[in-house]
Amino acid sequence: MAENDHGESPVAGLLLAAGGGRRLGGRPKALLPYRGRPLVEHAVRSLREGGCERVHVVVGAAADEVRARAVLPGCVLVDNPEWASGMGSSLRAGLASLTAASVRSAALVMLVDQPGIGPAAVARVLAAYGSPTTLAAASYGGERGHPVLFGARHWAAVAADATGDQGARGYLRSHARDIALVECGDVAEGYDIDTEEDLSHLE
Repeated sequence: MAENDHGESPVAGLLLAAGGGRRLGGRPKALLPYRGRPLVEHAVRSLREGGCERVHVVVGAAADEVRARAVLPGCVLVDNPEWASGMGSSLRAGLASLTAASVRSAALVMLVDQPGIGPAAVARVLAAYGSPTTLAAASYGGERGHPVLFGARHWAAVAADATGDQGARGYLRSHARDIALVECGDVAEGYDIDTEEDLSHLE
């Protein structure tokens, strides 16, 4: 993978796709059907078309089925055997995978269950990257959302703070003044697919 002028590897996309869909009757979110294909494919395409050449996908619930059914060429699939403990474990697994792959710039973190976020929002947040100390996030009407960009200098502290379903929420809250908010409400919608009612967004 080519490096930029600063000798850094390009910003990598990190897709958290391990959830088991507990409130969806145990239907793994990565495999929810969207436009005739598994939802995970749509999320990966958004990351790639938004500018992330390198994409790591954290899988957990039905990981073997995701591998069998989803077409994810060029992606690094990262197993999270602790996926049931919450999003924090997936974030830790993903950041560890990027570190092992010698990514030294930043990770653009996206959730698999937000199909309203496409390449335009990814590209906007990606453009906020300046150095491995960058913290940036999409905002919707001024409210912070996803995707979130974590410069590599933050990864160790983010991983140490990522527990349960909180993910990086606590870290972001304590570093609110350092986050560059990138308004994306005009090009994306930050809803989640969490309940049966939310499935209407996939129709």
